[in-house]
Amino acid sequence: MSIKKVNINEKFALINKHWDPKIAGELNGQHIRLAKLKGSFDWHHHEQEDEMFLVVSGQLDMHLRDQIITLDEGEFLIVPKGVEHKPVAEEEVQVLLFEPAATLNTGTDVTERTVHPDWI
Repeated sequence: MSIKKVNINEKFALINKHWDPKIAGELNGQHIRLAKLKGSFDWHHHEQEDEMFLVVSGQLDMHLRDQIITLDEGEFLIVPKGVEHKPVAEEEVQVLLFEPAATLNTGTDVTERTVHPDWI
């Protein structure tokens, strides 16, 4: 068994596209995904999975149907399964996502923005 540390900053440097999450680790059927976000994503929800967003750098607005929650560097939010949400980043933000490996970034809908993440 090979146990290796992961440098998040080095992994983020390998990401060149917004809204294209990459897998940086896996544990107990959960992926640790890293993504750079800028602009607005689509409204979506996840039927079976909760989703955690941890802001590593920048600021993220999580739009919910009844409110907007602003996340600053070092803050995280868990979006419970079934809750519609839309991430919005005015400037580039780096986020760590923690979610089940089968989770699609577009939730229950497969669209042109659906990504099947690669490992970095």
